[in-house]
Amino acid sequence: MTTTVQRIPAMPKSKTKKQEGSFNARQLCFFSAFIAPLSKLLETPSLLSQYALGDLLLPTVLQYLLQSSALAVLLFILSKTGKGFFTLVNEKLGNIGAKIFYAVLSAYFLFSSLLPMIELEKFSQAVFYDTAPFAFTFTPFFFLSGFICVKGLKSFARITDICFPLFLLSFFGIIFMSVGETDFESILPWFEFPFSKIFDAVKFTTSHFSDAILFLPLLGDYRYEQGDGKKIYFSYWAGGIFVLLFLSVFYGIYTTIAPAQHYAFTKIAQYFPALKTVGRIDLIFVYLLTVILFFANILPVRLCVLCLEKTTDCKNKIVLSSIVNAGLFLFVFFFNKYQNTVFELVTKTLWWVFPVFSVLLPVLCLLLLLGNKKPKNRTRKNTVKEKNYAR
Repeated sequence: MTTTVQRIPAMPKSKTKKQEGSFNARQLCFFSAFIAPLSKLLETPSLLSQYALGDLLLPTVLQYLLQSSALAVLLFILSKTGKGFFTLVNEKLGNIGAKIFYAVLSAYFLFSSLLPMIELEKFSQAVFYDTAPFAFTFTPFFFLSGFICVKGLKSFARITDICFPLFLLSFFGIIFMSVGETDFESILPWFEFPFSKIFDAVKFTTSHFSDAILFLPLLGDYRYEQGDGKKIYFSYWAGGIFVLLFLSVFYGIYTTIAPAQHYAFTKIAQYFPALKTVGRIDLIFVYLLTVILFFANILPVRLCVLCLEKTTDCKNKIVLSSIVNAGLFLFVFFFNKYQNTVFELVTKTLWWVFPVFSVLLPVLCLLLLLGNKKPKNRTRKNTVKEKNYAR
């Protein structure tokens, strides 16, 4: 007697595979908590002190409330649609409308990089050189930026994994060396100055806090899973707590002369008593934070190249990266002597550009929800089942 063995056909491969260039939830959390805060630790403390003095924590909290609200809107849209923003924009705006949208975004990311690049160049010359450096000493940064812009976003996502331990070690190392010299009573009482001062501090530091718009392309091909929104949102606020702690220590050390203390994270640990014996070991932590600061400043450039790819349909990333980074190099080379002019233009004349893109634009993205049906909730358990089914 023969038995017939019935062959079970192989399951079809899943077509919902996550795109190669996307971040995962862990990496977005690491970016929110350990990379995004770096842009607030260089020139922002002195600016906040200049406008708000001892009330510098209040405009910082207001900035984080605005940016976290805009981020919450973006995460809410993903949770309701289950689609990345690139898919939503292409579906709702069409081919031509999407290209215009990406072109405007690329122009914004390029514009938002101008002042940070000049500040970073001045910072590197002031901290790493005892004498006036050669004119092209900052050039290697643009080679690094160009290399990262050629690689996919997944490569930058891996950088966030590296920055996680570097940030914790260097940040808390500097705080530990500084807290003994801090007078926390100097930031009290709150509301000591008129609200107009607080508003000016918010207004003129907006360029340093515009984080929410960075998440729009980072979430461009992201597959949202249940619970991701809370993790990313609270990670962003964890970064905010780091910034608030740093500002408290910074102003507690320098008080009324804080507005004159540029490059804040390089200075707050220099009064640690042991440095007289062992030397400037705090510079080890400064160098580690500088590495993360480099990556934080490269990200908008990378997103500019990404949006240009989608605008032009150009597949040659080397060409686009070379054009953008060469343009930034020439800008820094010719305009570094006019830092004050660029600063006045970006932070005082065109300050409104940043809230329009980082707050208003995410809110307008709610229009992408029109006509979208709510998908079945995705959980990590369901995702594992999908992957097993695909095998």
